[in-house]
Amino acid sequence: MKIAIIKERKNPPDRRVVFSPKKCKELQEKYENLEIVVESSDIRVFSDEAYEKEGINIVSDVSDCDVMLGVKEVPIDALIPNKKYFFFSHTIKKQPYNRGLLQAILEKNISLFDHEVLTNEKEQRVVAFGRYAGIVGAYNGFRAWGLKFKTFEMPKAENLPNQEALINELKNISLPNIKIALTGKGRVASGAKEMLDGMGMREVSIEEYLTQTFEEPVYTQLDSLDYNKRKDGQTLPVHDFYNNPTDYESDFMRFAEVSDMYIAGHFYGDDAPFIFTREDAKKSNFKIKVVADISCDIDGPVACTIKPSTIADPVYGYNAITENEDDYTKENVIAVMAVDNLPCELPNDASVGFGDMFAEHVIPAFFDNDTSGILHRALMTSDKKLTDRYAYLQDYVDGNGHEILV
Repeated sequence: MKIAIIKERKNPPDRRVVFSPKKCKELQEKYENLEIVVESSDIRVFSDEAYEKEGINIVSDVSDCDVMLGVKEVPIDALIPNKKYFFFSHTIKKQPYNRGLLQAILEKNISLFDHEVLTNEKEQRVVAFGRYAGIVGAYNGFRAWGLKFKTFEMPKAENLPNQEALINELKNISLPNIKIALTGKGRVASGAKEMLDGMGMREVSIEEYLTQTFEEPVYTQLDSLDYNKRKDGQTLPVHDFYNNPTDYESDFMRFAEVSDMYIAGHFYGDDAPFIFTREDAKKSNFKIKVVADISCDIDGPVACTIKPSTIADPVYGYNAITENEDDYTKENVIAVMAVDNLPCELPNDASVGFGDMFAEHVIPAFFDNDTSGILHRALMTSDKKLTDRYAYLQDYVDGNGHEILV
């Protein structure tokens, strides 16, 4: 089997890659019938020379390869017919801007495996960049604090080499005795927690957080039922919340009343209550001054996230009274960090971590006849058709009720 690490061609440029040079060498040594080649690129975080030093061939033409491994969407004109592709297609939620891409994949008889739907037997995702979004998002949240209050300066994450360097920067800042609420318990929130713990910030219980004052900055981590409650007052197991989200309402205001900073690392499911609304943000007892919205659902559960921000311009202000963007340095304006491609700022660490997961969970399936079913579950297109599992996308492909944005 011949696998190609393809060049990332989407703009803005993404420096991440599925496999580092060392991982390519490791895999070739492990699997006798595997050859990995790397399409030449002056963009990715690892240079062509770094791959060559590990004995990996650099090529300009990958058309003789069986499998194409990328990160972001492949431009339509760069798709090679009759191949197997792995990348984030951003089509499984019927995103209008990528309908043309999915149409082209079908037309070119490409077998598409989307990274987002590579799952184990329990339907849990096995490869993701979420942890790195949490790592960079937490760092950017503190950088936003320094920018808003003009109390300290930190370099952009993209200008630092790795997580350790980010943590070292955080150790050097001076914060007042603020309280920070972190929502979520998954990969994203775990990455953010690594940063809070790494900088030496004290974690306190929810009861302590809500009732006590401290002589140092502290944080608390919240799971779904900590900031949501049943409308009828019952206390039921968390699976009831996931199964019946409309029976719940937000209980986040009790945290907003005492929090200075909010790091949003949760997963937001359909029909779940908003964490806080625009009306909540208008209340006099709403205390949050900086929001690092790593989840970045626009006009969604975090009311102040009215648009995504960018790596180049990561912070904007939300004026709760006018409900519009404003100068984030103003006293009553919330500073919002809502970069939607955070792992791009830590391309080395993110690539190594992603490659470890892909090598562990996906590569074996090519050599064991897919005994775990991981390839079967992730295969979206085959023989110019959607597979049964993704047949729900047919109306999207046909354009029924969807605007064409190619």
